[in-house]
Amino acid sequence: MELSELNELDLNNIGEWPVPVKAIAIVLLCSVAGAAIYYLDTAAQLERLDTAQAKELELRKTFETKQKKAASLNAFRQQLAEMKESFGAMLRQLPDKTEVAALLVDVSQTGLAAGLEFELFQPEGEKLKDFYAELPINIKVTGRYHEFGSFISGLAALPRIVTIHNVKIASPAGERGGEDAKLQLQAQVKTYRYLDETATK
Repeated sequence: MELSELNELDLNNIGEWPVPVKAIAIVLLCSVAGAAIYYLDTAAQLERLDTAQAKELELRKTFETKQKKAASLNAFRQQLAEMKESFGAMLRQLPDKTEVAALLVDVSQTGLAAGLEFELFQPEGEKLKDFYAELPINIKVTGRYHEFGSFISGLAALPRIVTIHNVKIASPAGERGGEDAKLQLQAQVKTYRYLDETATK
């Protein structure tokens, strides 16, 4: 088939075209139709498919995270119950208003039992915090080094929370050093009181 014959092809009589030309025309028409279908319909569907797949991955991750939380729920509940119990036990270690005076006596007695001589035992005013009040006591005691250790151990053994801060140990004026020499301990002892809801409002 020559190129001059292509010019003589009649579009109104396609049935008379030579077989190779018909084959090429059919391939071209199918390609154009396929491209049109792809761009008009399939491309949008593929885009929706990609979006759906991305959403599926996101949902899988969310599901796995929630599944892990659900699997650990009983452990979390048990841990929360333990924390509540522990918090309650700590709150019981904070005296109420009526027990503060007895606790001050306990602190003083602990020092005397350790063999210390009190030069200063001065409770300050309560300092209110979030849910508790802090009662600082300035102390100055004289004694030997191991007696200070007994005193601090005794404070730690009290059934209520008592902490010691700003500890300064020095030799009293005029005292000579030595193994059995007396020392002076200056510190601030703090005890705490739980504030009930009415006190915090």
